[in-house]
Amino acid sequence: MAFGKKNQQEVKKEDLKIWECTSEDCNAWMRDNFKSQETPKCPICQNDMATSMKELQVVENNSGNWNK
Repeated sequence: MAFGKKNQQEVKKEDLKIWECTSEDCNAWMRDNFKSQETPKCPICQNDMATSMKELQVVENNSGNWNK
């Protein structure tokens, strides 16, 4: 018998485009599909952000046209 075992779905991960803060003192980042501007500013310190790639769990953004 196996108690406490649950059927868990596999976590789907893939390389996704992100935006990282360019300030050395800030480690904020956001997913590209959650940005609110074409070239976003850091929501923490208001510095510029640069694109990068990161392996993340896939999360859909169903909040409207924010990523356009």
